[in-house]
Amino acid sequence: MSLPLPSPAFQTAPDTAVAHERRRGRGTVSNASGRFEPYARTIEDDGWDNLADLPPFKTEVSLETARTAITRNQSPDIAFDRSINPYRGCEHGCVYCFARPTHAFLGLSPGLDFESKLTAKPNIADLLRRELAAPSYRPRTIALGTNTDPYQPIERTHRLTRKILEVLEETRHPVGIVTKSALVLRDIDILARMAADGLAKVAISITTLDPQLARDMEPRAPTPARRLETVRTLVAAGVPVTVLTAPIIPSLNDHEIDRLLEAAHASGATEAGYVLLRLPHEIKDLVREWLLERHPGKMRRILSLVQDTRGGKLYDSGWGKRQTGEGPVAWTIGRRFELAARRLKLDRRHLRLRTDLFVPPPRTARGGQASDDQLSLF
Repeated sequence: MSLPLPSPAFQTAPDTAVAHERRRGRGTVSNASGRFEPYARTIEDDGWDNLADLPPFKTEVSLETARTAITRNQSPDIAFDRSINPYRGCEHGCVYCFARPTHAFLGLSPGLDFESKLTAKPNIADLLRRELAAPSYRPRTIALGTNTDPYQPIERTHRLTRKILEVLEETRHPVGIVTKSALVLRDIDILARMAADGLAKVAISITTLDPQLARDMEPRAPTPARRLETVRTLVAAGVPVTVLTAPIIPSLNDHEIDRLLEAAHASGATEAGYVLLRLPHEIKDLVREWLLERHPGKMRRILSLVQDTRGGKLYDSGWGKRQTGEGPVAWTIGRRFELAARRLKLDRRHLRLRTDLFVPPPRTARGGQASDDQLSLF
């Protein structure tokens, strides 16, 4: 089938591009307004070369009083039904991050704002404790890192993920973590104890083994070598580890599938998974701009192959195919991953964590005092 190639707009420099010096160390090229904004904002030089005076993008963290800790979903193609995200935005700056469009709901750009204007939820652990204490609560594995990385750099200061794990360990509640950060090793004490009881597992995302490509795509995330070392350290502590080769980008990193899985196996991972590149909403423009700057010679081919995996479009959100795509290109990628995973015995069924050890925390009133039910026990 002959598919339409990307329009000429894909071959021109974006009007919204931000000067390189201002975005040094960041993932995306621009900071265009989100899709819900009534006006598009652009920065133009007035002839006095005043753009050179604009400051670089620095990380800013706002505090948010969250209303709930656990987010629920009913998506049939996702292996979990509940998750916790202690942060909005992510300083790792991965250009392909599927969570970027969520920043538009805050009136911010999914571009550079997403990786520099972050939000932390300092009351998240207290909320979690209250929700786990509800009489109607039934335990199932809680996923950490489903939207933004729970171990992104600001976790060193805010320690919200650590506080969440402390609550989950206390209540003996199962947790699965997805991260690309070596900072997860800071909490290896908790994770090792929980894993010994079948209550914890970790998935490490490794997109490429090429350090330069990793730096370009994921500028503030650890190097591929550091992530493999993290896998080895977790495994040595008894924590089950899955390696996610995500996202697979046709004609950019798909040739690394076998080597990625071999490195994962050599590091001790027991499972592996992959996700095909997803380009919903603003991400398609952000990735197009990034390809134009970093890989201009491959841009047309990559986008054309993405269209081939998405029924002629750049994205299809349909359940069951948004993760893996469809068509001959997607089939070839899937079979290559499947054969390599089977050869290395990384295709085992997903490890099920225990829920029968759960101990609800004492119920508390909203002010933090023990409830009448709890007081009546003494």
